[in-house]
Amino acid sequence: MNETSGPTPSRSPKGSWTRYLARFDDGALMRAAFIGVLIGAAGLVAFDLRQLSEANGGFLPALQPETLQHTLRILPPAVEAGGDRRQSNDPRRFVTSDEAMLRQPISFTLEPGGLLRATGSIGLGSAGRLKAELEARGEYVKRVSLNSPGGALDDAILMARMLRERGIATMVEDGAICASSCPLMMAGGAVRLVGEQAAVGLHQFYTAADALTQPAQAMADAQMTTARISRHLEEMGVDPAMWLHALDTPPRALYYLTAEEMKRYKLVTAAENVASQ
Repeated sequence: MNETSGPTPSRSPKGSWTRYLARFDDGALMRAAFIGVLIGAAGLVAFDLRQLSEANGGFLPALQPETLQHTLRILPPAVEAGGDRRQSNDPRRFVTSDEAMLRQPISFTLEPGGLLRATGSIGLGSAGRLKAELEARGEYVKRVSLNSPGGALDDAILMARMLRERGIATMVEDGAICASSCPLMMAGGAVRLVGEQAAVGLHQFYTAADALTQPAQAMADAQMTTARISRHLEEMGVDPAMWLHALDTPPRALYYLTAEEMKRYKLVTAAENVASQ
């Protein structure tokens, strides 16, 4: 007996989309969605630059990153929370570091007990200096004490990965500062500690001025950089939500993280605080 085959049922686009999403767990979907939010926020920042450029006839003053880095204050004011109010958390009064020393290129000093002090600004070549230090005396290094106003993004991320690969802890002691790209380096610590009287702050990254004169490229660069930072933080076990504070804080200010925020974002991994040594 012959059977007549009926028409092959068509696949619903909605059903295909549902099956595709089912391949991922809820955590992966949430992380992907949040990184999308961060990238979108970066796009809005770049869009503001575009509007500023158009308002100035397509021109923004030329300012190289190195020049901007040296005109920024080592201890910028806390970001304005709205109106005349400022962020209530402002730990600058605790910072005892010499500003001239912090403006110098980052240097590394090994002390007894396996403590490697990293002091100064992160610039091009900083990762190479840390690599040389670890290759020479890395077996003695157990933890790195950071005291830096930040600087070059690429070098900060490279140094974070070096520390994580070697299982080295990071810390910001009382009286020290870790700002700008420095928290990205700090994130590389296998264990991460921050003193009660230390300052950890975030603000927007910035690039060369020629990108500012090309708004479309500036927006693309901002989104790609934000995606890269988000992936880095996630790989290091830090909540990428922390970087939202950087995106809405201009380079001439800092968003100083509170102890509760550092714990919530998992930038700090241990409950105990670090005292000055």
